[in-house]
Amino acid sequence: MMQQQFICDTNVVSELMRPTPQPQVEGWLNTQTHIYFSAISVEEIRFGLIRKNLQKKSIWFERFLSAKVTILEVNGTIADRSGTIGAKLSLKGHTRSQADMLIAATAWAHNLKLATRNTKDFEGTGVLTFNPFEGS
Repeated sequence: MMQQQFICDTNVVSELMRPTPQPQVEGWLNTQTHIYFSAISVEEIRFGLIRKNLQKKSIWFERFLSAKVTILEVNGTIADRSGTIGAKLSLKGHTRSQADMLIAATAWAHNLKLATRNTKDFEGTGVLTFNPFEGS
């Protein structure tokens, strides 16, 4: 049986940069031979690292990306899906961030399960989620 493929939300990787990451997140990630990451999440993390001048964490992030991560770009299909789903949810009174909708659309386009702490932010997007902060 093929292992489920995951795209990690920004908060999963951010957790690994904490002085003491939650063991269940670290343990789950260690079971993954390869993960996917949205270009949107790269932007979010890079913004925070540079804004706070976190050079050691920037070096860690570079190593992490090169170790077992494929960065997925946003294309026209993903942008279209993101706008459509975001608008439909907004019309129902469930406004979501543009970044979250782009990450969800990326997961959808590549048939990936989304690993995130904030599963509620992705409800109604048609994407399966997994919360590594809750363990197995």
